[in-house]
Amino acid sequence: MDIKMIRNTIENASLYTQMGRIDKIVGMTIEATGPSCNIGDVCEIEAPKGEEHFYAEVVGFRENKVLLMPYDEMEGIGYGSAVKNTGDKLRIPVTNALIGRTVDALGSPIDGKGPIQGERYYPITGHPSNPMERPRIDTPIQLGVKAIDGLLTVGKGQRIGIFSGSGVGKSTLMGMIAKNVKADVNVIALVGERSREVVEFIHKDLGEEGMKRTVLVVATSNQSAMMRSKCTMTATTIAEYFKDQGMDVLLMMDSLTRFAMAQREIGLSIGEPPVARGYTPSIYSDLPKLLERSGNFKEGSITGIYTVLVEGDDTNEPVSDTVRGIIDGHIMLSRKVAMSNRYPAIDVLASISRLMNDIVLPEHKEAASRFRKMLSLYEANFDLISIGAYKKGSNQELDEAIARIESLYDFLRQKVDESYTLDETVIKLISLVE
Repeated sequence: MDIKMIRNTIENASLYTQMGRIDKIVGMTIEATGPSCNIGDVCEIEAPKGEEHFYAEVVGFRENKVLLMPYDEMEGIGYGSAVKNTGDKLRIPVTNALIGRTVDALGSPIDGKGPIQGERYYPITGHPSNPMERPRIDTPIQLGVKAIDGLLTVGKGQRIGIFSGSGVGKSTLMGMIAKNVKADVNVIALVGERSREVVEFIHKDLGEEGMKRTVLVVATSNQSAMMRSKCTMTATTIAEYFKDQGMDVLLMMDSLTRFAMAQREIGLSIGEPPVARGYTPSIYSDLPKLLERSGNFKEGSITGIYTVLVEGDDTNEPVSDTVRGIIDGHIMLSRKVAMSNRYPAIDVLASISRLMNDIVLPEHKEAASRFRKMLSLYEANFDLISIGAYKKGSNQELDEAIARIESLYDFLRQKVDESYTLDETVIKLISLVE
């Protein structure tokens, strides 16, 4: 071997070890010494018995220690367990065969229908797109729910949030949209759901027809914070794959609040300070990164519908407030409306689609405006009307609202198995307010 080859070998040799050992475990955080790695690297941890391996992700550094968060439970590993850096970031297999399947937060099938052969692998973090290359949103997308299509019309590639307390009907509304939407494929992320609710959502809310064109990504409440966090990113990555095929994708997440809670758990474990209701600063940068990955593109589109679980029906708590400032509209589900047995329990007057005026016809826009005005006038004077203090003829516009209120409420009601096209909804709305 000549001196030139020796010099070349030395110059290209890695001077850092890829192996290390666990030094400390505190809660869900693993501290390891030794392995050279970067943020986001996936490391393999060997159990002392050598029978199985665990995988963890590098989430930070403290002095000369590497901080790792495992994807699964940590039973079987302990002090001195070997840690090896795989040198790879987390990537998931993507293929058209995902349609109709249920996978976990790492893209592995959990529905008992056999393995999914991935055509290619996509990085879970995605690639930022140039905002100047995104086309304007100018086409409505049919969601099949009258109250939304008629009064809160959503555009193809728009991001909109469904804000609701617990038990007001988020999952049912998501199932209705998934069954009735006019999109090529649905990608639905269920983050932090109870195990029972996953099967119920598939059979009760989604149904056989809805599941045929849906990819379901699931991380249940008993799984680690890393799995709950990655669930949203995996779903978005799968949506990006179908978007790259030129498809119009509907991406739904239930819920962003549980994603934020998982990120808070990770942040607190590695020493981030809590700043608002225990949420760590990194959450306020992670949410825009996640939400900006949906939108309208040169090839295909990702229409994002994100649910936000508001704590104590407080729509101004930190996560709700942050998300509302990023997305292009919000649909408020009201416990008061649900208690009056009107479903879906959408509070139309508190909801808005920021792009509706740019994507609908003038006749549709005018009809929606008149509908809102009559509904608002009636509800503002409801107490006077209910106690008989209002005299007919005092206000001509209020008289009209009182005469039509049952028709207005009937328009807002919709059974789970009912479906309406966008054209049918618009025609019904215009005829209702004429």
